[in-house]
Amino acid sequence: MDKVNANGETVNELLEAQAHVCNHIFSFINSMCLKCAVELGIPDIIHNHGKPMTVTELVAALPTLNPTKARNIYRLMRILVHSGFFSQQKLSHGDQEDGYVLTNASRLLLKDNPFSLTPFLKFELDPILTKPWDFLGIWFQNNDCTPFYTANGMTFWDYADHDPKFGNIFNEGMASDARLVSSVLMDKCKGSFEGLDSLVDVGGGTGKLGKYIADAFPHLECTVFDLPHVVAGLEDSRNLKYVGGDMFEDVPAADAVLLKWVLHDWNDDECLKILKRCKEAISKQEKGVMIEKKVVIVDVVVMDEEKVKDENSKTFKTQVLMDMLMMAVVTGRERREEEWAKLFFATGFSGYKIFPMLGVRSLIEVYP
Repeated sequence: MDKVNANGETVNELLEAQAHVCNHIFSFINSMCLKCAVELGIPDIIHNHGKPMTVTELVAALPTLNPTKARNIYRLMRILVHSGFFSQQKLSHGDQEDGYVLTNASRLLLKDNPFSLTPFLKFELDPILTKPWDFLGIWFQNNDCTPFYTANGMTFWDYADHDPKFGNIFNEGMASDARLVSSVLMDKCKGSFEGLDSLVDVGGGTGKLGKYIADAFPHLECTVFDLPHVVAGLEDSRNLKYVGGDMFEDVPAADAVLLKWVLHDWNDDECLKILKRCKEAISKQEKGVMIEKKVVIVDVVVMDEEKVKDENSKTFKTQVLMDMLMMAVVTGRERREEEWAKLFFATGFSGYKIFPMLGVRSLIEVYP
């Protein structure tokens, strides 16, 4: 085939390159279509239908749909089928239409699913969090701490304090993630909490994960530690209590400290301060018999790019996308193992173990 430019590329190569560029230009459409489907309640409507649902049936079941827009539902569903959120099945009774059914991914968006990620989706795709991406190029040229600051004139944390509605969306999003992680932790990593008498969940938000652990270990004295306004009004239970404070200043004493998805929000200097307070917390606690003091971290350990294979390429892609999210919204980052180790040893910890059992994230035990 004839070469068509100075780089020696063929027509087909140029067209493939064009398609690749276009797919990335338009990739935001996938997430916005998913958000639209959730707002319309489509996953729950199909689930409640109880059998494969044709587009005609789906249109009839959408109570707020403007009739003039009905023919566009097929177009929305087509992209969501392509994205793997729904699939289609042939109907046995000779109907010319296929029926839509849920996939594992869309089941995670059902309102009644105990592991529903709908609050997490609503948080991450809120306009407040999508707006900073328009300022990414500007941020690289200015002195602001984050693109979020460039877009909103304040840090993410100050904005969440300033706008209670957004703060609630954030807390609900984190709580929905905690429910899924809690279940997996107790299934695969229960040993990390066995033998402890006390645990403090630093940055534990409204306490979804803390409550799950407290229920799983009735003998364990569990403390959820977060900013005073976050835990205000939350009621203690049998072996779970809420304490307000600042993790940069002091952390309550305990046999172990849990940091779930906390350290990736902060830069290295900030992480060193947090880890120092955590080390002090487990050092202050009187040592019980045969109790292994430790800091338990649930966070991303970014894979070595050279070792990424086809079967884990999706995991790696999610990790680097999350790293870019940290860059755009807060001052943190997702870290490779050697970057984690540098933080641990700089804080005076003696060692660590990584357990890659949580999909995109890992559980890390750090020892004093």
